[in-house]
Amino acid sequence: MTTARVQLKIERKRKKKWLRLGLLAAVVAIIAFFALTQFDGRKEASLPPAAEVSSPGSLEPALAEYRVKIRAGDTIGRVLSRYGFSPADVQALYDQVKPVFDLRRLRAGQQLHLYADPSGAVVRLEYDIDELNFLAVEKRDDLFRAEITARPVETAVRMIWGTIKESPILAFNELGEGDLLALNFADLFGWDVDFYIDLRQGDEFKVVFEKRYLEGRFIGYGRVLAAEFTNQGRVLQGYAYVSPGSQKLGYYDAAGKSLEKEFRRSPLKWARVTSRFSSSRLHPIHKVYRAHYGVDYAADLNTPAQATADGTVVFADWNGASGRMVRIRHKNAYETMYLHLRSFGPGIRRGARVKSGEIVGYVGSSGDSTGPHLDYRITRNGSYLNPLSAKFDPVEPLREEDLADFQRKTEIFRWLLADPLGLLRPRFF
Repeated sequence: MTTARVQLKIERKRKKKWLRLGLLAAVVAIIAFFALTQFDGRKEASLPPAAEVSSPGSLEPALAEYRVKIRAGDTIGRVLSRYGFSPADVQALYDQVKPVFDLRRLRAGQQLHLYADPSGAVVRLEYDIDELNFLAVEKRDDLFRAEITARPVETAVRMIWGTIKESPILAFNELGEGDLLALNFADLFGWDVDFYIDLRQGDEFKVVFEKRYLEGRFIGYGRVLAAEFTNQGRVLQGYAYVSPGSQKLGYYDAAGKSLEKEFRRSPLKWARVTSRFSSSRLHPIHKVYRAHYGVDYAADLNTPAQATADGTVVFADWNGASGRMVRIRHKNAYETMYLHLRSFGPGIRRGARVKSGEIVGYVGSSGDSTGPHLDYRITRNGSYLNPLSAKFDPVEPLREEDLADFQRKTEIFRWLLADPLGLLRPRFF
């Protein structure tokens, strides 16, 4: 009897162990499902790699592969002439493929893969357009058929958390992640936090995000799926969500309120304030007291300056002591100004429409300036506002009809932010 009871206990423990492992696998699958299905992503497919074009057991003969690295000055005709293509063949290839891809756009350094049958005739070619896409051309019945195919990219969901000692970039680097993820994290909370003025040692962060891999090699970050930032005791959270009505990716707090405000807190992601808004400031060059209706941010030359809200460029030119300056008109009678720029951002000219976060120029020292910095100013109805203390309204929250869907799709992320290790604890099984 005693032996039987002991055996029963062992079997129960085994069953519990396998049950826990099974549930852990199920939870991991749920995380991946929510992370990868709540967004409308592009479906990616690929043709079989060259080594599998003629598989063992196939009735078709194996194809020989030739790899050609495109050199400066190469043309498709020059390359293919070495593999038996006549000028008429090259012209037919060019004409028939052109609706899909212009073969005159070959770039030096890219790879061209040629596949020849046992007779030596090239019956297929592949050209690496970029890291993710390639052109595949097959010859069938004396016609060239082409398509652009995306290589399968694996997306993995990861989570990190930690404490900021000096800067978010250093904190993320210590956890093995790159600068871009730290910048994306800062951008997420950029409407509420100025990451120079507001940051305090000991602030905490948690981030759930996507990492993208091509053939096992990391190629970049995807979306930040959820994030939490504890700044001076204030807890901010953001969850990624695509509203069915707008099909636009946005970030919202747990109640469905948008993180986006009318204006971002700062036109620079990382910068030091050297001069604040003042009605009387000693001018560093002219040595007289005068009003300074902006905030000066010291930054390295060519640091990107971003538009703090959507708007229309009404001025982008030299403006005397202000140097190169951009002025943007926004809704509700607001205007912002970006002074002392070294150069303007792509497409920034009078009449251009800009989005919040878009680069309007690069930090310089043009005009009356003692060193590289950005003088940033805001007006409303022609009156100057203090950019560091002005309060701005949030944009529209989620619609009532979207809240249930939002809560369902972000539930797993709320669990993770509340207790990152919680899914590994026995109480979850």
